Amino acid sequence: MMAQYLEIKAANPGSLLFYRMGDFYELFFTDAEQASQALGIVLTKRGKHLGEDIRMCGVPIERAEEYLHKLIALGFRVAVCEQLEDPAEAKKRGAKSVVKRDVTRLVTPGTLTEDALLDARRENVLAALARVRAGSGPDDFAYALAFTDMSTGAFRVAATSRPDLPGDLARIEPAEILVSDALLDDGELRALLKSFPAVTPLPRQSFDGAGAEKRLADFFGVAALDAFGAFSRAELIAAAAVVAYVDRTQLGAKPLLSRPQKEAEGGIMAIDAGTRANLELVRTTSGERRGSLLAAVDRTVTAAGARLLARRIAEPLTDLAAIRARHDAVAFLAEEGALRKELREKLARAPDMARAVTRLALQRGGPRDLAAVRDGLDGALILSTLFGPQPPADIARATAALARVPHALVLDLSAALGEALPPYRRDGGFVREGYDPELDSTRALRDESRRVVAALERRYAEETGVRSLKIRHNAVLGYYVEVTAQNADRLREAPHNAIFVHRQTMAGAMRFSSVELGDLESRIASAGERALGLEQAIFDRLAAAVVADTATIRAAADALSDLDVTAGFAELAVTEAHVRPQMEEGVAFAIAGGRHPVVEQALAREGGPFVPNDCDLSPPEGADDGRIVLVTGPNMAGKSTFLRQNALIAVLAQAGAFVPARAARIGVVDRLFSRVGAADDLARGRSTFMVEMVETAAILNQATERSLVILDEIGRGTATFDGMSIAWASLEHLHEVNRCRALFATHFHELTALSQRCKRLSNATVKVTEWHGDVIFLHEVVPGAADRSYGIQVAKLAGLPEAVIARARAVLAELEAAERASPVQRMVDDLPLFAAHPKATPAAASAADPVAESVLAALDDLDPDALTPRAALDALYRLKGVRQGR
Repeated sequence: MMAQYLEIKAANPGSLLFYRMGDFYELFFTDAEQASQALGIVLTKRGKHLGEDIRMCGVPIERAEEYLHKLIALGFRVAVCEQLEDPAEAKKRGAKSVVKRDVTRLVTPGTLTEDALLDARRENVLAALARVRAGSGPDDFAYALAFTDMSTGAFRVAATSRPDLPGDLARIEPAEILVSDALLDDGELRALLKSFPAVTPLPRQSFDGAGAEKRLADFFGVAALDAFGAFSRAELIAAAAVVAYVDRTQLGAKPLLSRPQKEAEGGIMAIDAGTRANLELVRTTSGERRGSLLAAVDRTVTAAGARLLARRIAEPLTDLAAIRARHDAVAFLAEEGALRKELREKLARAPDMARAVTRLALQRGGPRDLAAVRDGLDGALILSTLFGPQPPADIARATAALARVPHALVLDLSAALGEALPPYRRDGGFVREGYDPELDSTRALRDESRRVVAALERRYAEETGVRSLKIRHNAVLGYYVEVTAQNADRLREAPHNAIFVHRQTMAGAMRFSSVELGDLESRIASAGERALGLEQAIFDRLAAAVVADTATIRAAADALSDLDVTAGFAELAVTEAHVRPQMEEGVAFAIAGGRHPVVEQALAREGGPFVPNDCDLSPPEGADDGRIVLVTGPNMAGKSTFLRQNALIAVLAQAGAFVPARAARIGVVDRLFSRVGAADDLARGRSTFMVEMVETAAILNQATERSLVILDEIGRGTATFDGMSIAWASLEHLHEVNRCRALFATHFHELTALSQRCKRLSNATVKVTEWHGDVIFLHEVVPGAADRSYGIQVAKLAGLPEAVIARARAVLAELEAAERASPVQRMVDDLPLFAAHPKATPAAASAADPVAESVLAALDDLDPDALTPRAALDALYRLKGVRQGR
């Protein structure tokens, strides 16, 4: 047996081997050590192999999924090795024969399909990253991602770039990433991939471009991929790597992946990884769903709807027509309260058809999966008639998909499946009585053998006229007819002698058999097995019918989830007083009475009000580019909340939802950037300030006129003058080069003076008031600039010792006095603005100011060592004249 185990283990390196032995899956050697530690189960020993102790541990079959879930969550891969024959068959071959075993499935984080192993409200994505040479330079590469949720069959491909890759991976949130082992030689990529739970290196051949197109064509059973659309070489390689890995892990069971859909370039609002984390779109910085934007706006009533909602929050649209179409659908259901209520009630009963179909296709499904398809399709037919003749386009498209479900399949499943269904097909008892006459009679034999025998006994007694005739059973004869010796002649006479055969003479009685009795005995003995076999055949036929209609069923499932998200957005709009945003081209961004949806709901639970605030980043009169608002005010006053809420409003609007505001007018945002909060990345050797600078650099290098940027406390992680200089230059760059819409919060009050010379820059502050030395936050954002940060008052609220507070007040007074002696206004007057050029450099900045250029030229002509004192004084006057324009 150990030889068999080691052979199978050697064929599956990198996976824990679940080796079936009776009612347990056993693990041996290193696998046992790792599993016992991960699962908290006992590690034991059982003899020796080649002088080494055989360490082992095991998990019972009935709890295997529970343990698999724990192992997969920890990043392990598991090869499940089953017994392929009855142990009794092995014994027939000899005492030393080993039961035939082999791996029937490889379980990895990205290939899960069972409900017990999946989060019902979250996608489980398997992704592949491909990189191909795109030029002669050392960094000239093209990148692509292919990703599938194997549990539903969704399959997409997307081109990406080195700068966009972290954000795209954060958006997809893969449970497992496939990469060529060659990519891991790239230190930067290796560091990036370490932040994901499971990375699977594959040989370079798995990412071979030469055979990629053929692998895809073979997998989908087509001669060519022309009908799928145009894909880049990198996209084809990534998609081929996914299907090859799926083939390898499923060991012959072919999942029904949808044909790969290519994401339209620029069709989704670009949000980098740092921004996603800062804004807590789908989970908080601690990794929890609760407290995120997704949790705050989720009103879905189905698992599939919850998954689609998460995707829409992660992938806001940039297509204006598509955004407006979603808003039309939400508006329709928000206005139709009775219809919305009925729709949500019916949707709440809709099962997860997409995942059920996948399990059936992989032969891992059970009767409840068939029932899920039945109930889902039945509900789809009902919902297809729920709407009026002219609903909005998105709803009309969904109802059309619902109306196409196969009626005959619904009727067949309804007729076949019983009421109380077992979880596994092997349990039997799931086919409704009356569906199959042969199954009914077989069950009757199994369940009512006494009644069947008694009925036959009565018939024999009537036909022979022997009222005392009995049918009995023993281990030797099986079933037999017994009559008294006086009545035996009746069974020997014609026509009964053609039916009954004498078998045994007893004292005072005689026993006979018949062909019918022999057949009855055989049927009764095998009735249970035969009934289960008939049910299995019915299951296979029904499952095959479901799989044959996969495309139609998945389209209906997608339509149900689409309606669920739309109805959820409508419910949110009504219950939380959200309004439809006015979406348009251009760079408008005017929010009246905006609110932070997460904070507002948290305050409502505590009985406190949320203070709404306006925000106007639309171009000022005479300008074409968006406004920048510089926000000052104390800590704890609500600056970060104000910044974040406007970013979240943009996300919700382009996801298709109404927004928490009194009114909103928004020009489509192509990229969203957020630099809020402090965090380090010690694993990559980055301090808090370094992380801040990296994220700021990404914003300044990538933001466009259509982008929305929120920046909070740039430059606070270094020395005061260094930090203020960086913040100053960054603010100018946003204004002159990026020319985007931006909210810039700072404690460097000196920056507010820039509003005098930057025409699209305005100041705003968060109102506070003081009462007996304490600060009271009013959370109201108003035009103007704060004169101080009230940091000492906040420190007092935090509980710093009174002596520290007193000393801080004294030091602050001295520092403020020194600042008044050298006002920053001179800097504003003297320093030129950042050059208004897309690739501005320090030299370009100087060249943009003719006075500075003249002064520099004059200085270049001077030789200080050759000047007399009078000549030096004359030179100084000439320079001053140049400065004054003389």
